[in-house]
Amino acid sequence: MIGIFDSGIGGLTVVRALMEELSGYDIVYFGDTARTPYGNKSPDTVIKYALENTEFLLSKGAKIIVMACNTASSVATDDVTKRFDVPIFEVITPAVELSVKTSKKLRVGVIGTRATIKSGIYSKKIRDLKPDTKVYSYSCPLLVPLVEEGWLKKPETTMIVKKYLHPLKVRQIDTLILGCTHYPILKNIIQNKIGKRVNIIDSSVTVAEKVKGFLEKHKDIDSLLSKNGECRFFVSDVTEQFEKIAGATLKRNVILEHVRM
Repeated sequence: MIGIFDSGIGGLTVVRALMEELSGYDIVYFGDTARTPYGNKSPDTVIKYALENTEFLLSKGAKIIVMACNTASSVATDDVTKRFDVPIFEVITPAVELSVKTSKKLRVGVIGTRATIKSGIYSKKIRDLKPDTKVYSYSCPLLVPLVEEGWLKKPETTMIVKKYLHPLKVRQIDTLILGCTHYPILKNIIQNKIGKRVNIIDSSVTVAEKVKGFLEKHKDIDSLLSKNGECRFFVSDVTEQFEKIAGATLKRNVILEHVRM
């Protein structure tokens, strides 16, 4: 199984992308809905959660782990990699690599949670690859709760997105990284407000492509993964809203299994 975890709903965009890239592979997902959002938690707390989530997924048969949470990826990747002897994928590096390849003006915007932006991980990784890139990073703390609440078509959400993106429009970026896996659920609104000329990089898609490329090169690990087209969805708090958005995101009936963390 491919194990995926996130603080809540957002990681389902990674599940969707993996279903498209690796059709038929078994997936086990954990959404930590009881402790969401991670973006306003301390690094130590996020690391603790990431280690617990990984251990849980491995206990359910996962052979590789995808950290579908940008906040966890930004602060907990080293700890998770050191603790567990399985392939670990995070959502930041693939998005960074694509941004420096595709940005013609080398003016890249990044939006994410407070914890992700405060970590400076995107700016550091982008400049490590291409030092002359201008990187403009802004936290958007209201977007995750808006997605979790299902306010996808509310005028308030559109207004908030517009306000968050205004500083980036002024900077005349040509590339925007969605530094949170919740944000692709708002992708149409974000594209509309940032402008059609700005290339949006969806970290859920880039990490799915990374996993696919890895498995093509590592047939020994690929052979360990079951391929029965089965998906299991675990959450730390069952909510009607999660079930509704999960079904809409994946376009299938989703049965949630409750687990206490």
